[in-house]
Amino acid sequence: MWSKGGFLTVLKEQRVDLLDFLTRVKVALGQPSVFIFLAVGIILTFKMKFLQFRGIPRFFSFLKGGVKREQEGEVKTISSLHAMFAAMATSLGMGNIIGPSIAIIAGGPGALFWLVAYMFFGGITRFTEVTLALHTREKTKEGNIISGPTQYLRLVSKWVANWYGIIMIVTFAVWSGVQSNALASILVKEAVPKWSVGLVLAVIVLIVLHGGAKRVGWVSSKLVPVMCFLYISFSLLIIFKDIVALKNALYLIFTSIFTPRAAVGGVIGGTIFSAMREGIFQSIYITEAGMGTASIPHSMANVKNPVDQGLVAMYSMVADAMLSFMSGLLVIVTGIWMVTTKPDSTLVYEVFKMNAPHLGKFVLIISITLFVISTVIGNSFNGTQSFASLTKHRYLEFYKIFTAFAIFSGALLSMPLVWTLVSIIITFVAVPNVICLAILAFKKSSYFKIKNTG
Repeated sequence: MWSKGGFLTVLKEQRVDLLDFLTRVKVALGQPSVFIFLAVGIILTFKMKFLQFRGIPRFFSFLKGGVKREQEGEVKTISSLHAMFAAMATSLGMGNIIGPSIAIIAGGPGALFWLVAYMFFGGITRFTEVTLALHTREKTKEGNIISGPTQYLRLVSKWVANWYGIIMIVTFAVWSGVQSNALASILVKEAVPKWSVGLVLAVIVLIVLHGGAKRVGWVSSKLVPVMCFLYISFSLLIIFKDIVALKNALYLIFTSIFTPRAAVGGVIGGTIFSAMREGIFQSIYITEAGMGTASIPHSMANVKNPVDQGLVAMYSMVADAMLSFMSGLLVIVTGIWMVTTKPDSTLVYEVFKMNAPHLGKFVLIISITLFVISTVIGNSFNGTQSFASLTKHRYLEFYKIFTAFAIFSGALLSMPLVWTLVSIIITFVAVPNVICLAILAFKKSSYFKIKNTG
């Protein structure tokens, strides 16, 4: 008969075996999904005649004169700028900090090149989904907006649209729980109880969501610039502290583009294309380009021409690329990637702690806290909008409570198993979405016509 200790040991071993199995499934699914996302990005780039370059003059005109708006009326929309910040609040988060280091450890320094390179093609994918979301959004009698992937996917298949909506309702809440866990794992090193992190995040999200899209947009517009400035400024101090190490890091990145130099290559990667696979895979999850999620806050924008907001969404990915590249440089320049045996959500925290032990460490904690708050707010808002699209804006309070519970419990639980399982499920949602984007780009060509782009 098993003792209590022996029984717990067996359970722990089974859990590790299940996590290892799910990780292998995730990697196996990641290979074809990476190819599909990249292929769709390339197809859309040619279909839109390299809009990444052609749209630059139009984008600069927005910076000077703004984006043309519709009449306000009773519709509950937000400004184009606030919509962009709300979307950035979701994509700019712990993914930009943790994702690059995970890609480098698994695929080598060359993975950082592919992580940033994919964003060029991912930008046109985001443009496509945001433009489609604005063209297909509906306005209820109460002035609420029903929008996002569940709307434009119906143009291809109602079944796919419903499948996307149902899965993402749960996924958004779990994503918020993972973000809460990542922050709690860092703050516990500073003697901050995990439960307090989860509780504070849950309360903040409930307060912001209660104010609707306008409050989400306003809060995001305040948080995003501050957190980016703090993180970027102190990251640059560390990166440029040793110019020789920086030159060596850049040389290592570009000479490892096709070379398997992963720190744990024997476990996760090891093939000549491991850098490409890991870099693109992490880039997809960091930017969410092709996953449809960014289209939800953007579709709330008060704009006259959907294509204009699509361009705003596309060029906002420059911030993703900048933050991700700097995060990757931090772990390469400092050499910490070579002494790490497994991906760790606290890796960049250790970099700041070792290289800027006093003020820098606390600046990182502040910026990371802001990153997580903004991301959790963005994910929670996207979840409520997805829920509203399926329920016609009914029972939203119940979903908000469910999201708050996920955030609180996420700070306390061990998340690797749950996160790996969700990543697998997301693949079965994201791949149909990105394929449908390619179909609609040809089926609805008139949606994407742009004038005066040079």
